[in-house]
Amino acid sequence: MSAQHAETPGPAALPLKTIGDIRAALRAGHGFPGDREFFEADLQRALEASSEIDLNAVAAVIVDYRGRIRLYQDPEFDIAVQKGIDLAARLKAEAPDR
Repeated sequence: MSAQHAETPGPAALPLKTIGDIRAALRAGHGFPGDREFFEADLQRALEASSEIDLNAVAAVIVDYRGRIRLYQDPEFDIAVQKGIDLAARLKAEAPDR
């Protein structure tokens, strides 16, 4: 028998392969506040700015929001944000008065 890596199971990764998947995830509340509306607006702007043969701006929007959804799902994200807030508060408290 081989030793198995013990790891706390995280949330199941959402399938984010299509625009429909991204929309469904945002409708379900996966993402930051306003992402659902911002995604549609950003996607519309990218589509309007794209040519029929160059959809790089559209792809960039899809990649950005897919990353935002995955980041929002990551339990380590909240921990990292709190550490940053704590560090900023500590540095501010330690700063000499001006």
